[in-house]
Amino acid sequence: MVKIRLAQYGAKNRRTYRIVAIEEGKRRNGTPVEVLGFYNPLVKPAQFSVDRARLSYWQSQGAVVTTGVSRLIEKI
Repeated sequence: MVKIRLAQYGAKNRRTYRIVAIEEGKRRNGTPVEVLGFYNPLVKPAQFSVDRARLSYWQSQGAVVTTGVSRLIEKI
């Protein structure tokens, strides 16, 4: 099953995140099927960008959106 979740990038205490479509059993920063966007909580206001068309495509294919990503999507 494919999940849409956050993958951590950046140095310790300087984390940024990518929103990725990835197989459920892969590691947190494993190779994703597709990168859908990014989230940078370190700048004010936080930067968030996601490709809505690709997100809809993956959801139509049965991908499950994690709670963290769904909260980010609700904010915009």
